[in-house]
Amino acid sequence: MTATLALRPTEPGPGAILNPPGKEFDWLLDHIRTNRFLPHPPAENIFVGDGDYREIGAEFLGHYVRIGRLQPTERVFDIGCGIGRMAVPLTQYLDPSKASYDGVDPVMDGILWCAQTITPVYPRFRFQRLDIAHPLYNPQGSLPGTEVAFGFANQSFDFITMVSVATHLPPEELTVYLKEACRLLAPGGRLFLTAFAIDGQPTGQERLKFKRWREGPGWYAIEEAPLAAAGIEEEFLIAQTQAAGLLVESLGRGHWRGINAPHYQDVLIATKPERSR
Repeated sequence: MTATLALRPTEPGPGAILNPPGKEFDWLLDHIRTNRFLPHPPAENIFVGDGDYREIGAEFLGHYVRIGRLQPTERVFDIGCGIGRMAVPLTQYLDPSKASYDGVDPVMDGILWCAQTITPVYPRFRFQRLDIAHPLYNPQGSLPGTEVAFGFANQSFDFITMVSVATHLPPEELTVYLKEACRLLAPGGRLFLTAFAIDGQPTGQERLKFKRWREGPGWYAIEEAPLAAAGIEEEFLIAQTQAAGLLVESLGRGHWRGINAPHYQDVLIATKPERSR
């Protein structure tokens, strides 16, 4: 069975998809998976995790639309854009004259490849490197993770994605990212975040075995490199998302838990309120 934790019903934003995507969208996903003319970085340059580059990109575009209600005309911010695994499929979905995409990442090689390969063809797709310190991805970085502030005005985006970002952050940095996401989202905008949300109810079939990191609420699966696979207590994740000013809509369980699910990591959807409460 597929497990989804429904946390709080929210009203769809002005551009929300009220009907499930149909056959045309399925065709688009197949096109992305099989089109050999779409940009694809050299295999040795892919540093964003296991799996097929195009297949995973198409999978997440499906999740963005079906779970996150992403519209073709929206402004997208990709935190941790890596080497364009999410950006490439979005070039085929977002309206080239109305939508926009901005991606940031601390790894220069990925940003350069995206800027040199994607932006010349899709000028509304922009990429920039932020020198954020990270023990695995950017150990010499000058900007501490607790001081991250993205250089965009308030309410600049309708959809923010953080895929496999929370899984590499300590709790004190994750809270900063959540606050920035709320600041940057327009009313009705959504945050799409993946995580290993630890809920204290192990199935015994988990692919990763987490241990509490220090005093919590962080957990780790690899003792010698805690931020290689970081978990976060579910209650903390939900509470901090709400404290940042977002309405937590749902938390879909991932199949890392040993259950049947459409995605590997857990997926949190949170919405910026239409008005202050």
